[in-house]
Amino acid sequence: MIRHIVMWTLKDEAEGADRRTNMQKVRQLLESCRDCVPGILEFEVGLAADGHKATHDVILNSLFASREALDAYQAHPRHVAIKPFMGAVRAERACLDYDLPAAR
Repeated sequence: MIRHIVMWTLKDEAEGADRRTNMQKVRQLLESCRDCVPGILEFEVGLAADGHKATHDVILNSLFASREALDAYQAHPRHVAIKPFMGAVRAERACLDYDLPAAR
């Protein structure tokens, strides 16, 4: 299994909308990818809570059955289609993929 975590900090304004509006749209776009390929075991999209200090605005915390499942997700047309919007609204992006140890 492989854990795939991506965090974004959004621009204050982009694509004609403010940060909070774009955070909601990012959530909606990511959620549309939740079941796009077999092998997605977990798929959680979170937004920074109002009034709390955070270094990022949006997080995707997902778990894939295999590297092949993650690769299929990355290449899926639904996922590829959201990349232009994400590129336009993001100020920063951080990503970490890591293998989970086999069950003992």
